[in-house]
Amino acid sequence: MKMGYPLTQAEKREICAWKYEGEYAAYNLAPYESMVERQAGFCNPRREGNYAAWYWEGQLVGFTNLLEEAQAVFVGIGVKPELCGQGFGQKILEEAYALSKRRCPGKPLYLEVRTWNERAVRCYQRAGFQIVGGPFDQVTGMGPGTFYKMVRP
Repeated sequence: MKMGYPLTQAEKREICAWKYEGEYAAYNLAPYESMVERQAGFCNPRREGNYAAWYWEGQLVGFTNLLEEAQAVFVGIGVKPELCGQGFGQKILEEAYALSKRRCPGKPLYLEVRTWNERAVRCYQRAGFQIVGGPFDQVTGMGPGTFYKMVRP
């Protein structure tokens, strides 16, 4: 697994074009131009340094967002739709965990996942994350949902 850091404009365009099917369509991003105009996510100049591209055998397979907070580090992850379920999420999260430990020693890594996304929950568990607490509701840029918080110390 090789990391590209930070995301290039070409990588951002490619990621914005990824389209997930069925219920996973909740993770589809807005078109690149809209993301730039709204300064959303990795198109926000103040946040773009948090994002990294992940490659396997020369192919962009996913990206992460590592955001240091006071007591922990938040990680967001995206995997290319046609590669979901093939182990790339677990590999990316293991690499992101190591990167987080180098950047922010002593801080746990955590993520939030929609409770219905059982495929992602299993992936995150295989990468060493554990659900803490019960489900909670929140509104994200992708709309409202019920989430689990998962932590890897």
